[in-house]
Order: sequence, then structure tokens, then C-alpha cells
Amino acid sequence: MTNDCLRFEPTIATTCYGMNDHRYRSYEPSIGEAYSNATVAIVESFKNAGTRVVLGSAGCVGVKGIDAKTGQRPKDWDEAGVLAKNLNLCTLRNIDIDIANQEHVGFADVFWPMLTAGFTAREKYNPNYAIAGGDGVHPGWAGQTVMAYAFLHAMGLDGELGVFNVDLKSGKATASRGHEVVSSKNGAVEIKSSRYPFCATGDIKTDGSIRSAMTLIPFNKELNRMLLRVSNASAKNYKVTWGNDSKIYSAEQLQRGVNLADDFAENPFTDAFKKVDSAVAAKQVYETRQIKKIFHDFVGGRVKPEDIEKDAELKRLAELRGPDGKPDRDKVAAETEKTRAPLAAAIKDAFVPVTHTIKIEAQ
Repeated sequence: MTNDCLRFEPTIATTCYGMNDHRYRSYEPSIGEAYSNATVAIVESFKNAGTRVVLGSAGCVGVKGIDAKTGQRPKDWDEAGVLAKNLNLCTLRNIDIDIANQEHVGFADVFWPMLTAGFTAREKYNPNYAIAGGDGVHPGWAGQTVMAYAFLHAMGLDGELGVFNVDLKSGKATASRGHEVVSSKNGAVEIKSSRYPFCATGDIKTDGSIRSAMTLIPFNKELNRMLLRVSNASAKNYKVTWGNDSKIYSAEQLQRGVNLADDFAENPFTDAFKKVDSAVAAKQVYETRQIKKIFHDFVGGRVKPEDIEKDAELKRLAELRGPDGKPDRDKVAAETEKTRAPLAAAIKDAFVPVTHTIKIEAQ
């Protein structure tokens, strides 16, 4: 914690332990005791550093596929074996709840939403839908989306990204914070937005799709709302066009409000969102290298001299030695932060306003 996390003076931290801690077998009291002691120590270390904590449970496991070579499932990874493991993980999840209450920190329930979403998906889409991933442990995009939902929900985000009100009688339109109405005429409203919806496409029936997970959990309803509300509608139905796509809504639906982020997978924000998403991914790629390759392996003395010579960054960092002749952790951290800083700045630079038009036509 000191080396990888607290040195960066985090304001908020999320944890997601329990998967390996449950030892991939049925629950035993010794498992729960070891997990509880370690988790309390982590939470108290964060609290002592002034860090807000969201204690996350582990996710669930799933049935592993048939091994292509043996034609068999791995031992203890059939339905009975997975049930025993999930009961173990659920017990650790319950321990997390108790610790969160005792320590007065947040709790993110990752286990239960994943388990129930996986069940729903197998009933609704595909009996082989693997919310926990093809290997039963490491989830794909659908499972990771459920995990993200659990943490964002626990952080208390309200998900209201924008509200657009259109009065068809007067022709006037208003927009909430982060959005500016440029023009409103004959049911066509042009808006300049500096707040984005979360954009995701993909097959809703596959476990490798973020969009699929959005159909299994209330992600869009709770965390991704960009609402259009239309008043004084004289026709029964209206066609709403946003970008290159159109949807038909009743006047009653529009009066209550429709979530454009949910109904329009492809929308005017899609391309801009991809640029921000790519910038985030680039930063995360370096952060993974920073912690695993540099802090753990290089500073920890686990990288061979010949491998250092082949890596320009490691070769440069090797010159930052302390009195003991070993790489100085603080100097290495400061130097790698210089590399990470422009990657973080690139995310803000990618976040440019998007001008889009919503067309509302009577049918």
C-alpha cells in the first residue's frame, strides 16, 4: 500500500478483494477470519491516510468450459463446484458489509449484481453466457461493466448528465448545466454540450459487450441519463431524430421524458466519446506498466540487467539510485509521474464540446 498507492496521496480508494482469498473451494471459518483481518487492516490504513474508502466485494465465478484437449471440464468447476465457490464468495461479501458498517466506509456490492445479471443473461440470451468470463474467473466487458456499475453506484453518483426541455407550442427549449441551447425552431433544437453520455455499442446478447450488460442492470437508468422532455405536443406520436438514428415515441412518453443515452446506441457523441475513451485507455496502459513493471519488478530488483538495457525508460530510471545503490523509490515515482502527467492532461484535452441537433416531428 505504501509503495503502490499511499505515496500518491489518494483522495478515494476502491478495493476488490476476495477472489483469490476464497481459495477456490468451500467456505471455512479460517478463510473468513484471514480475509476479515486483512481487509480491516487495509481499510484502517486508508482511513489513517485520510482517504475515502469504498470497500468492494469480489465478483462471482462461473462454470468453466470444456477443455479442448481432454473433453472434460476442469475438476470442481462444474455447477456443483461453482455453487460451493459462490457460497464462499457470498460469505466474504457479507463480511465486507459488516466491516463497511463497523468502519463507516462505503460498500460496493459486486458479487450479487454479477450473479443475478449472469443468471438473467443465460435465461434471456444464451445458456453459455459467461458473466464471470470464459475461464469462470476473469470477466469480459459485460462482467466488467457490472463491476463498474457497482462501484459508481456506491460512490453516490446521480447519473443525471443532461435534461433537454422542449415546448412545441412556443418553440422554446432549455437545457441543464453543461449544455447550451444554440437554437430552437420548428421542432429542431441545436445544443452545444460539454457533458457526455456514456456511449457503448455491440451485440446485446454476448458477454463481451458493454451494451449487453446495460440491458441486465439499471446502468443507464441510474448512471447514464440524458433526458428529452417535450411539452404541449398536439399529435399522438412523434419521430425523434438524434444523429443518424430515429425513434418513435408517444406524446405521453415524451412528456414523461425519454433517455436518449439508453435508446440511441449510436449518437452524436459516439465519435467524441471514443477519443476520450482512447485517451483514458492510454493513461491506464502506462499506469499498469508504472506499478507492475517499474515499481514491483524494476525497483524490486526482479528485472534482469540485460532487460533493463533493452528498455529505454528503465535504463534511464536505473540512474536514479539511492545511498544503498538501489533504485530510489521516491525519485522513480516522481520521474514516472512526469511521464503519466501528459497522459492525464490528454484526457481533458480530448473532452471537447459536442454540438448536436434533436429533431422532433409529428407522425
